[in-house]
Amino acid sequence: MDILGFYRRTVKNNLFTKIVLLFSFITIVTIIAFSYFMFVSMSQSAVRRELDNQRAAMSAIDRYISLRVGEADSIMPDIYRDDALSIDLSAFMMTPYSDYIRYRLDRYTETGIDSASAKTYMENVLDARADIRALILYSSEQQVLYSFGNDGEFRTVAVNASQSYVPDAMAIENANVAEPNAWVSRALGKTGEAMYSVTMPVNDKQTFKNLGQLTVWFDSSRLWNALTAYEKEFKGDIFVLSADGRVLFDTSGHYYGERFPYAERLDSVYDVNPSGPSAEDGVYLNKLASTSGGYTVAGIMSRADAAESYRSLRNTIVTIGAICIAFAILVPSLFIFSFAKRTNRIIRLTQRVKRGDFQSRLNDKKDDELGQISSGFDDMLDELNLYIDRVYKADIKQKRTELAALQARVNPHFLYNTLEVIRMRAVSQGAKDVGEMIYSLSMLFKSFVQQKERHTLKDELEACRLYLELFRIRYKDRLAYDIQADPELLDAEVPRLSVQPIVENYIVHGIRSRDTDNRIVIFADREQGDIAVRVRDNGRGISTEKLRELQAGLQRKEEEAEGEGGFGMRSVHERLRLLYGPEYGIALHSGGAGQGTSVEIRYPDSEEGERHVQSISGG
Repeated sequence: MDILGFYRRTVKNNLFTKIVLLFSFITIVTIIAFSYFMFVSMSQSAVRRELDNQRAAMSAIDRYISLRVGEADSIMPDIYRDDALSIDLSAFMMTPYSDYIRYRLDRYTETGIDSASAKTYMENVLDARADIRALILYSSEQQVLYSFGNDGEFRTVAVNASQSYVPDAMAIENANVAEPNAWVSRALGKTGEAMYSVTMPVNDKQTFKNLGQLTVWFDSSRLWNALTAYEKEFKGDIFVLSADGRVLFDTSGHYYGERFPYAERLDSVYDVNPSGPSAEDGVYLNKLASTSGGYTVAGIMSRADAAESYRSLRNTIVTIGAICIAFAILVPSLFIFSFAKRTNRIIRLTQRVKRGDFQSRLNDKKDDELGQISSGFDDMLDELNLYIDRVYKADIKQKRTELAALQARVNPHFLYNTLEVIRMRAVSQGAKDVGEMIYSLSMLFKSFVQQKERHTLKDELEACRLYLELFRIRYKDRLAYDIQADPELLDAEVPRLSVQPIVENYIVHGIRSRDTDNRIVIFADREQGDIAVRVRDNGRGISTEKLRELQAGLQRKEEEAEGEGGFGMRSVHERLRLLYGPEYGIALHSGGAGQGTSVEIRYPDSEEGERHVQSISGG
């Protein structure tokens, strides 16, 4: 029960506690959500940056391999450019090695010149290019492998098709960067070494007959030279893969000679991923494919390696988020509880006033909303005390007013009866127009003096109609009028005599008594949440100077404008402003002398409906 009581006192019945709790909840959720999205965005940027660093290292390896492939591709063109060397290579490939030696001795005996030697050229290539582990010449006609090692070893290995698969294997070799052929490696005793190979055909320069292939074996460990500038800048591991997915180079040292474990996923990875980094199976993949060499440089980076790049970022965001939450809750809470304390003072004072204590005051001197409420409440108590002092006098005055009103109601009945007798007399004598005028005057006077609980727009427009009908008869149809109003507005309550004085102004000051086309239109409709009544005429109009004077007069208080013209309009304008506020009242417009006048009267309207205009015309 104590817990429930504490909950009711501190939460359920405490608006400010609810505000603090709601604000705290919104603040915490907002900051956490913002921090999360910021962390996701920045962590992805960090991962993307690490992948870019890895990709830069992969590009360095790609450039390095491309240079080595270019070196291998230049061997045969260099031989073809030297005719003597080209002829010697053809002899080397087409005859057994012992016959080739005799061929070389015979030429030396005949010419006395030690001519260019293909064997010597191959040995020079090995000496000049440290990346090359071996050069293998395969003679398809002799079915013999000639191996030149970087250690100076030269070997001749027969690979007859009936005893070895090397001829078949060499027949399907292509120019792509690949793993050294397994049968050739086995024949030369070079299995299990980390190398990559490039194979190119060897043709006779004269006959263009294919003599075999030249295979260059490069040392894979030399690819580390391309990563010297990137070793501390990239995370993860980099691989060089052959076209069939075999690993030619591996910075981790785990997959040499094996199939790349993510080969299938690598096929679906673009060189540039437009959707940003994504990790499947816990790793990020990077890919750089070589179209000319037929190899692929791949990079993998685990989630753990990627997380290292943004671990400090995560800690920073968590710390800043916690500090922001603390400040965002603590500072507003201090202000809110200060407002709560002042609000409780106001509540306690209202309770004392309810018990009859009219002498207590808040005395809050601050200028904010609560200070204004407190000052207003103190002023209200002062006024209430003065009002109580005046109640007795006001009650006596009210009794006297009611007695005067009762006496005043006797005279109008006598006047109605008298006007009705005169009207009947005029009708019986044939003066029908006089009878109509007396009837209109009687009904108009009755509308002015009758006591109704609510005076509606319909009543006000009917008074205008009776007044205009009286003068329409007076001017013998030289005056026409038209009254249009939305039927839904007719029941709206408006102040008595708020439109009729405007119509009277037109009759007194605006009508052109000698002309026959005098016309006045009254239009009532909703406009921007208000009731707008416009009275337009085609009368004498108002000069610019006079219009400015009348408009200035509308802005003065009634006592300040005493003695000036336009009393009817000013009286209506002042009453509307007092009743509804400064945004309501009368607006006066005229195009100038002879251009007619338009007067707009605005009332507040709390109900809006569909627009259906009811029209009453005369004339």
